[in-house]
Amino acid sequence: MSDKITTIVKKYKKDKSQLVSIMQDIQAEYNYLPRAALDKLSKQLDIPQSHVYSMATFFRAFSLKERGKHIINVCLGTACHVRGGELILESLERQLNIKRGDTTPDRKFTLESVNCMGCCATGPVVKIDEEYYGHMTNDKVEPMLNKY
Repeated sequence: MSDKITTIVKKYKKDKSQLVSIMQDIQAEYNYLPRAALDKLSKQLDIPQSHVYSMATFFRAFSLKERGKHIINVCLGTACHVRGGELILESLERQLNIKRGDTTPDRKFTLESVNCMGCCATGPVVKIDEEYYGHMTNDKVEPMLNKY
């Protein structure tokens, strides 16, 4: 892990102002922000651990928990909610046998909810990795998951 963190930090020339970008690259590498990586980052940039952790917890895009290979986001914004977004989330919880915020034991999927994806006209919307699935219904959940 140490070598990968060093490589990422060097890419940004140890520029402290690039902390968020460096953390994004670390998360892209590990699919979350491991504690050891953040500790190493703090030392390499010579900034307090408290500052690194405050950034990691401030931005919702960052995760301090290990996540699955595929990240599933269910939109629960107003338009998606009134069209059954919560029911889609419940269906995914049943199919995957996990709750929102959890990861399947095989580390294949992490299930999360978001407040809005900006796809209100096609709600309810589910996003897996970078693929969007609009007009989602309970009948479409299993076939969607089978693609992964």
